[in-house]
Amino acid sequence: MASSPFLNEVRTSIRVRGMSIRTEKTYIYWIRFFIRYNHCRHPTEMGAAEVVDFLGHLATERNVAVNTQRIALNALAYLYNQFLKQPLGDLES
Repeated sequence: MASSPFLNEVRTSIRVRGMSIRTEKTYIYWIRFFIRYNHCRHPTEMGAAEVVDFLGHLATERNVAVNTQRIALNALAYLYNQFLKQPLGDLES
């Protein structure tokens, strides 16, 4: 599957940090899902409000398990805190 240059940069960042291939695939999956959920907006144009909305969507509309929500949150926390250097801050509003 072809990937965007942005996701390729995220993938490289994950590899440089020595994370497992499984973590890489999982994080890329959730980051891609998040971007598509937000109508292909670039993550730099979004922030905590969109992350909270996305996680709420997973819980209420997709009925995913709490642990799955945590994995999605971890992927997005990595994206914003480590890769983009734009900390999300407190997500409990």
